[in-house]
Amino acid sequence: MKLCPSQIKYLAAIKELIDNGEKVRCVTIANHLGVSRPSVSKMLRCLADFGLLNDSFCYSVELTDSGKAAINELFANYNEIFTFFHKILHLPSDDARQQSLTFISSFPSLTGDRLADAVRKSINKSKN
Repeated sequence: MKLCPSQIKYLAAIKELIDNGEKVRCVTIANHLGVSRPSVSKMLRCLADFGLLNDSFCYSVELTDSGKAAINELFANYNEIFTFFHKILHLPSDDARQQSLTFISSFPSLTGDRLADAVRKSINKSKN
């Protein structure tokens, strides 16, 4: 399934909120992304229709197994991409995080794989 950048942005926000131990609801996503609650509800309906969220997202947003797999696939190279922006390009952490999210939502996964490989090789070379 091919997700658009907006869908990836919402999945990334859900992941970040879960990772921060927050209860994920429409309002927390809206606050996190700086968007309206109706916009969040519309996108969550779309993600639920794709089978990535449970249908009962009005009270609590929960990922399905397919949603968890989609996030794992999207974020497979996130650490290396973040390292590229933060350690190699010397962007501040918040900027590197934002650029990394933009990268994974905009570029094909093959490009992410290649960048991640290049970063790993660069890190291994600098250790030797």
